[in-house]
Amino acid sequence: MRIADVLRNKGAAVTTINAEATVAELLAGLAEQNIGAMVVVGDEGVVGIVSERDVVRQLHTHGGSVLTRPVSTIMTTMVATCTKSDTVDEISALMTTNRVRHVPVLDGKKLIGIVSIGDVVKTRMEELEAEQEQLHSYITQG
Repeated sequence: MRIADVLRNKGAAVTTINAEATVAELLAGLAEQNIGAMVVVGDEGVVGIVSERDVVRQLHTHGGSVLTRPVSTIMTTMVATCTKSDTVDEISALMTTNRVRHVPVLDGKKLIGIVSIGDVVKTRMEELEAEQEQLHSYITQG
């Protein structure tokens, strides 16, 4: 299955944030949208990604003062990305290799979606269930 299929099933909406927004604004957005990460965008397109985990680590190191800092000070700038033509298996390997849970989907430099580890697992489970049904049908009708 391709990432285009995943986006078609889940939708292509992506919540983004500006690099100059504060970490407190980031947390409000994460809570409001019930999501675990946001893509950081700037004039050049995707400039980073920031997750709840990034915030927790910074809070542990720097305390509450982190909340007034810009997102740019805690975001990951080396962003693992994919395209809509990549396969779910390729993205699963990318996530494992890079130890990331969210991968922005790009069309050139344009952000067109995001795939989470939950999306990958859900897709893989649906594929396995379909295979199981096909095998069961083959065995019982054979």
